[in-house]
Order: sequence, then structure tokens, then C-alpha cells
Amino acid sequence: MEKTGISIEKIPSIEEMNKCLSKLGWMAIVVDGFIPPQAFMELQELKVLAIALDMRSIEQILYTPAPDIVHESAGHAPMIYDAEYSAYLHRFGEIGVKAMFTKQDKEVYEAMRHLSIMKGYPSTTKEEIKQAEEGLNNKLNTVTILSESALLTRLHWWTVEYGLVGTVDNYTIYGAGLLSSLSESKSCLDDEKVKKIPLTVEAVDTPYDITNPQPQLFVTKSCRHLTQVLEDFSDQMCFRKGGAESVGGRYRF
Repeated sequence: MEKTGISIEKIPSIEEMNKCLSKLGWMAIVVDGFIPPQAFMELQELKVLAIALDMRSIEQILYTPAPDIVHESAGHAPMIYDAEYSAYLHRFGEIGVKAMFTKQDKEVYEAMRHLSIMKGYPSTTKEEIKQAEEGLNNKLNTVTILSESALLTRLHWWTVEYGLVGTVDNYTIYGAGLLSSLSESKSCLDDEKVKKIPLTVEAVDTPYDITNPQPQLFVTKSCRHLTQVLEDFSDQMCFRKGGAESVGGRYRF
């Protein structure tokens, strides 16, 4: 954490993080919560960490449904120090910016962001949260195709956000969503409640919920293996295969 400008004694500043990240070939910029996947991927391609500066409330200290400075600093930033993981993030951005996306992707993102914001406000009523949840479910239920962008977002979730490394019987947490959640970083270790699955490209077939604990997690053999899984997925993407057939083969009805 010290190598990326983070102290356990105080909330880190973007200036301190940038100074340290620059030594690793990265930098950080401030964003407001969830940003569009396409913008997020472009930042990763440029080796830029998107940092949300909000601070979770005491009521959400164990788990927050929205990105905040704890999630970014305690979760994402420290892992940059690992060269193979850093290479994976960068490669993910390079491939992610080439992914095809749809209007439905944009609508789901907007509904997901709205729900995250609603759950993040202490003053939000239960009825408002219910309406936001229904809005997201309605958008998800109207999705007729899964684009390359949507599938890559799943892979990002199951690795960068909620990944484990090792074996299904002996693993370590590396995903930022787990590292920054005091509750889920502990509960995810219960193998009876949270299924552990070896990471392969088939992880993109598993959807996720941004506002609740995950019922399963994927375990990569190593950070280098992450890049191999990513390349396996990219081999089927339109920018590599080309032609109308590749578009039809990548979109799932």
C-alpha cells in the first residue's frame, strides 16, 4: 500500500497516490462513481486508475454498493505494484476499447449506476431503492443480446473486482471489491456458502449483482493466467476474427 501512496493512518489523497503510481507507470484521476465501461476501458488502456473520492458512511462501513476512496485505494491501487497484474489491467484496457457494445448496454449501465447512487445515499428511502431495483431488473429483462462489452464487463467483475488466486482449496483474495469490503472479505472464505470455481473464459457466462454478496467466485492460477484467459476471449472478438460472421458469433441471444 505504501508503494502506491496509501497510508493506513489517514484517507489517501489523489496527489499522494499519483506521485507513487507514476513510478509504476500509472496515474490516477478523479471520477464520480461508476463511469461508462467504454470510458473505463480507455483509461485502463492509458494506465490511468479511475478514483472515486466519495467516502462510505459509517452505516456502510462493512460494504458499500458504490465505489469510494476505500474501494479504490485499498482495493485497486495496491495490486498495481504486481507487474503481472499491472500488465493484465493494461491489456484488458487495450482489448476492452475494441469491444462492440449496444444501446441496451448503455441502458443497463445507467440503471445500474442509478441503483448504486440510491443505495449509497443514507437518506434514500426503501421505496426509492425498490424502484431503482425494479428499474434495473426491467432493463436486464429486456436485454436480447450480450455484446462483447457486456461479456468483458463480466470477466472484469470476476477477476479485477472479485477475483481469487491460487486453487479452489487454497486461495488468496486479490479482487478490489473483496479487499475493500470488511464483511465480504471474510464471508467469501466460507466454502459452503460461496462456491469456488477455477477461472476459465467461461466465466463470462456468469452474470453478477453489484449490490449484493456474490454466491460464487472464480479462482485464477496466477496473475499471468488472467492474461491468458483474456486472450482466449479476445480470440473470438470481432476485431480479431473480422467479417459479418464474427459479429453474429460474438453476440448471444
